[in-house]
Amino acid sequence: MSEGDLISIISVIVLILFLAGVPIFLIIGLWVIGVSIVIDFTLANIGVTLFEGLNFFGLLALPLFILTGDLINAAGIAKRLSDFAYSILGFIRGGMGMAAIGACGMFAAISGSNAGTTATIGSIMAPEMKKNGYDERFSAATAASGGTVGIIIPPSVIFIVYGFMMNLSITDLFIAGMLPGSLMVLGMMFACHVVARKQGWGTVIPFVAKNSLKCAKQAYLGFITIGVVVYGIYSGAFSPTEAAAFTVSFTIIAGCMLTKDLHFKNIPSVMLKSGQITGMLAPLIAISVVMQQLLSMMGVGETIGNVLNGFGSYYGVLFLCMGIILLAGMLLESLPVTIILAPILAPIADGIGVDPIHFSVIFLVGAAIGFVTPPFGLNLYVASSVTGIPYGKLVRFIIPYFIALFITWILIALLPSLSLFLVQFGS
Repeated sequence: MSEGDLISIISVIVLILFLAGVPIFLIIGLWVIGVSIVIDFTLANIGVTLFEGLNFFGLLALPLFILTGDLINAAGIAKRLSDFAYSILGFIRGGMGMAAIGACGMFAAISGSNAGTTATIGSIMAPEMKKNGYDERFSAATAASGGTVGIIIPPSVIFIVYGFMMNLSITDLFIAGMLPGSLMVLGMMFACHVVARKQGWGTVIPFVAKNSLKCAKQAYLGFITIGVVVYGIYSGAFSPTEAAAFTVSFTIIAGCMLTKDLHFKNIPSVMLKSGQITGMLAPLIAISVVMQQLLSMMGVGETIGNVLNGFGSYYGVLFLCMGIILLAGMLLESLPVTIILAPILAPIADGIGVDPIHFSVIFLVGAAIGFVTPPFGLNLYVASSVTGIPYGKLVRFIIPYFIALFITWILIALLPSLSLFLVQFGS
């Protein structure tokens, strides 16, 4: 039996295991070991590469930003940001839903996590939206959709991983995500307004500047954190890792001494929760480096590149890449999508003239849309878990948000300046 046949058999076996629910880390690990044996590649390389795959200073920001998201929620800062958003948008039909999406954007600007954004804002705003006259299924779908910006608006955990894998400046990636992430928020807000106006959901409250100012004062800690992180990264005053360290330190001090919603005795449990998430992500990143080596040795990237380049035109290849990303996002979480496809598709995009920073935004916005696209749709599962509404009942209510996100994605792909303007302006 040839090497190709054996590799095909191994791939089919791991695919069956994946469909059976085996964790993705084990899936990739089994594939890596099996293929290494078939092509007679030393297994000692796996141990060495697993270590070297994580031996990168920039990855230190990963657990710190994950911890930040949990601390923001525990410190009560997320609730204050949500209240402020509603005080500003409540006078518009659908204002509370729009406020939930806006709160997702602000939370994302500190935490960098899509699931964390959905869980936190969903647990705060979904019950309030239901009380305010919204359909509870639409409320949960709103939280799920708003969470998509968690990996686009900086800081972003996945941008850190992408930058590490593709040897790109994480600072430039963060800056590139600012305008596209903001555009995603505005697009989803518009969709929420249109649906709420059509269905007559939500009550409209008058805009009271005094009340908004009061909410702004209560949310000042969140604004300080967002401002310092964005300014620090954009100006180059500190690295993403240093920004992550600042947010963790500041949030602990703010939660324990200012809002007083966070108690020192609770910090270990918050850290443990964040550590569990990091413990799932870090091994997956490490084993992906080995997988990339094997795929490169087997010429997979070159083969796919030849197939895609056969479509000829710039937009033909770009849109085909986007289709692959969206399809993968429908089936996998953003991390394995990034790990598997970025090393393959990014060189192809570069070959047709797409700026690497621009393509990173295109890639990750597509992966983010996968968070609300069945059959996987991680954010839908998170929203379902938080609200208690069955997954299947959320799908229909996600359609308006999917349309808004898809249109935004096309605009981002067609207008490179949306991703590159701030990067070039700051350089």
